Amino acid sequence: MITLSSDFGSPYPAAMKGVICRESDARIEDIAHDFPRQNVRTAAFWLTQTLPYFPPAVHCVVVDPGVGTDRDAIVVRAGGHALVGPDNGVLLPVARELADEEFEAFTWAYDDPPSTTFHGRDVFAPAAARVHDAGVDALETLEETTPTNEYVDLQFPDPAVSDGGATGEVLVVDDFGNAITNVPGAVLEAQFGGTVTVDGASVPVRRSYAAVEAGTRLVTVGSHGNVELAVNRGRGDDGFGVGVGESVELGW
Repeated sequence: MITLSSDFGSPYPAAMKGVICRESDARIEDIAHDFPRQNVRTAAFWLTQTLPYFPPAVHCVVVDPGVGTDRDAIVVRAGGHALVGPDNGVLLPVARELADEEFEAFTWAYDDPPSTTFHGRDVFAPAAARVHDAGVDALETLEETTPTNEYVDLQFPDPAVSDGGATGEVLVVDDFGNAITNVPGAVLEAQFGGTVTVDGASVPVRRSYAAVEAGTRLVTVGSHGNVELAVNRGRGDDGFGVGVGESVELGW
């Protein structure tokens, strides 16, 4: 299996699939092609929430603000999976998830591609096909790979947690408007059924959206395991007036 993830929208992913189909008999699965354009951190977060549910596969990820520059191409072997994409940090958080921190990175050598603006088609799709057909365990044998310990790292910021509260930030906002923070959901375990303050305002803490009236704000823990600011049948980002990268203070 080869999975594809990008910020390309349509129809660019179709060209990548065409390249893979010409060079490999791999089954192709789409993860998403509507990641926010050129937003490496948001794409990295959603990869941690999706790729660990797949069996071992080759995952081709192209969110690449540096396309056409001298940034490297990279392949990461992690827990039986291979991640193929630009060396801009987008692959690192999910590599840690897949391999419990024990991953191996390789730079991927390529000649001048036909286009300087579409490396998804001209560099990463053929690389994914080649890695798939060679096998994840054979990365060292490929002439295009060179083991490396130098790569662009990306780590999500840590929250500050104390006995009386937590200060974190909004990592992403999903399509429902739920504002997903970097605060671990475990800090709320004793607060369910009660309230916490969010930036000084009292808000109920509930395990489901429907536990409050429609249009009501709540704090909950999402499927990702992090504290989430939400509005039942509404948008949490609007209800709390927060956006990606903004600070959130919780108190109890």
